[in-house]
Amino acid sequence: MKFVISRDVLLEPLNLVAGVVERRQTLPILANVHLSLKKQELSLTGTDLEVELCGRIQLESKPASTGEITVPARKLMDICKALPPGSEIELSQDDQRVLLKSGRSKFTLSTLPATDFPTVDKSKDEREFKVDQATLKRLIESTAFAMAQQDVRYYLNGMLWEFRDGELRLVATDGHRLAMATVAAEAIKVGDPLQVILPRKGVLELARLLDKEAGEVSIVVGGNHLRLETEDYSFTSKLVEGKFPEYERVVPRAATRIVLAEREALKQALSRVAILSNEKYRGIRLDLGPGNLQIVANNPEQEEAEENVAVDYNGEALEIGFNVSYLLDVMGVLTEDKVKFCLGDSNSSALLEEASGGDAIYVVMPMRL
Repeated sequence: MKFVISRDVLLEPLNLVAGVVERRQTLPILANVHLSLKKQELSLTGTDLEVELCGRIQLESKPASTGEITVPARKLMDICKALPPGSEIELSQDDQRVLLKSGRSKFTLSTLPATDFPTVDKSKDEREFKVDQATLKRLIESTAFAMAQQDVRYYLNGMLWEFRDGELRLVATDGHRLAMATVAAEAIKVGDPLQVILPRKGVLELARLLDKEAGEVSIVVGGNHLRLETEDYSFTSKLVEGKFPEYERVVPRAATRIVLAEREALKQALSRVAILSNEKYRGIRLDLGPGNLQIVANNPEQEEAEENVAVDYNGEALEIGFNVSYLLDVMGVLTEDKVKFCLGDSNSSALLEEASGGDAIYVVMPMRL
C-alpha cells in the first residue's frame, strides 16, 4: 500500500472514525483504525465491537499500490493534527510498519494484520428506509438528553427508533422524564410498527456524523443492527435487546392547566434559581397563579432564591415541584420563543412543548418537596 493524500482531506473522516475507538481496549487491534485502499478509494474503519464507522475518501491521484492494514488510531490522528494545514502526506507500508512522510517530517507506526480486524455482523433480513439527514439530526438532538446513563434497566440506556407507515419517531427516557419526537417520512412503509433500540454511544456518534446541509441518508434495519449509509460514510451499530416501556401511557392527555411563557425569560429565571437549589436533588417549587409563575429554591444551608415570570394563564393556583435540571434540559432544545406547559395537579407529570406544537413533546415527572 502506497499513496499520497492531503492532510486536510484525511483528517476529517479520521477524526470521526477515531471517535468510535475507545481509549482503553481489551483487544489491542480495537485501538487501531483499519485502512483499505481499492482502486482510488481509501476506506477508514473504527470499531469497539458495538459501533462501527467507516469513512470513504476518493484519492485525487492514482495510488502506487493498494492493500489494507491497521494502524494506531489516536497516534495517526495526533500526527495529522500536528502537521501544518494544507500539507501533503505520503503513506507507505513497509513490511510490519507504516511510514508517513510530510515535508521534512517522517513517522514510523506499528501495524497489526488487517485480517484480524473485527467487523459488526450483518443480518440477512434487512429493511431499508430513506430519511432527510437534517431532519434526523434535529430529531436526535431534541431527544438524546433524556436517555439514561448506566441504568440497570439496560434498555433505557439508548433510544427507541419506531418506524410506522409514513412516520419516524424517536423516544428517550430515563424513568424521570421522557422526550419524544415524530416526523413525517413518506418513504417509510412497514405495515406493522417496527421498533429498535439504538445504544447510547451509537446515538451520540450519529449526532456527530449527520450533516444538516447534506441530502438523504439510507437507514438499514436488520435483526440485530442498524446501519446508516451516506456517500461518504457507513455507520453500523448493534441494537439493545429488550422491550422498551409503553411510553405512550405516561404522556398526560387530560391537562387542566395550560400555561404559555416566554422561553428565554423562563430559562434564565430557572438558571438563576438553580444556583441555590439542593445540589443533590436539584428540586425547585413552582407556584402558579393568574398571570404569574413564581419559582422558588432553597437548600440545607437555609439559602433561598425566588424569581417571578409573567405567564399567560388565568386558571386556578397550583403548587408543584420539579427537578430544575430536567426543565433546563427541555428549555435548551426548544427553539420557539414561547413554551407551553400542560399541567394537571401537583402529583401529575407536566407536558412541555413549543407553543405551535412542533415535532417534539416532553414529559417531566413532579418531585415531592
